[in-house]
Amino acid sequence: MHTSFTCNFLVIKISYHTHMKFKTIFVSDIHLGTKFSKAEKFLSFLKESESENIYLVGDIIDGWAMKRKIKWAQSHSDVIQKLLRKARKDTNVYFITGNHDDFIRPFLPLILGDRLYVNDSFEYEALNGKKFYITHGDFFDSITMTKKWVAVLGDYGYDVLLHLNGVINFFRRVFGVKRYWSFSKYVKDNVKKSVSFINDFEGVLSRHAKHEGYDGVICGHIHHAGMKEIDGIVYFNCGDWVESCTALVETLEGEWKIIDWLEEYED
Repeated sequence: MHTSFTCNFLVIKISYHTHMKFKTIFVSDIHLGTKFSKAEKFLSFLKESESENIYLVGDIIDGWAMKRKIKWAQSHSDVIQKLLRKARKDTNVYFITGNHDDFIRPFLPLILGDRLYVNDSFEYEALNGKKFYITHGDFFDSITMTKKWVAVLGDYGYDVLLHLNGVINFFRRVFGVKRYWSFSKYVKDNVKKSVSFINDFEGVLSRHAKHEGYDGVICGHIHHAGMKEIDGIVYFNCGDWVESCTALVETLEGEWKIIDWLEEYED
């Protein structure tokens, strides 16, 4: 039986000079191996935060893009090394595969060392006893699962929008506007078909979680951070580290928050 689950849905901005401690950190869609990955910003977040658990909720390494052209900066290696160091120092690291790092899936499940676990989904019990289903989300995206060529074509189109981000923000800086603005995120948030897809995706995942007896679901995939309740199920999306640089966290007091790291890093 499901009961209504009301939690603190907050988006917070914390100075990246402030060291933070959490129960658990959830991040997704870092897309290491691409020129658009904000690996340096993610690394700064890792350096300024501590947690008992880190969940990497898919598309951490972008195998699709690397087939086209590898863009592996030193900062991308630094991210991997930082995560491995955290795993060696008593942080449990859970890696959930996504569609872009699906090259790992034939080898699942994996346990690497004492505290690094790799699978295509995990369960998570929050401090208040509520149980969450954690998945990247691509298994619930009909386009990714049934028409991969369309998904790959869409990936190319997304790259074009990300290139336009750079051009637009160059001219914004020329005219004295320093704050970063994402044209690709604007398109995604305002084009009717894109908004409809996001709503459908959220609904499908929430219904699955409810059917399986969970209180909530935690995912990534659509690069759209969110916290909401859908038909009695709590839906959390971590966002991404390509455009928005967001992380979902459960605090030591059991509160749930989305941290917006991009603006703090830019300030």
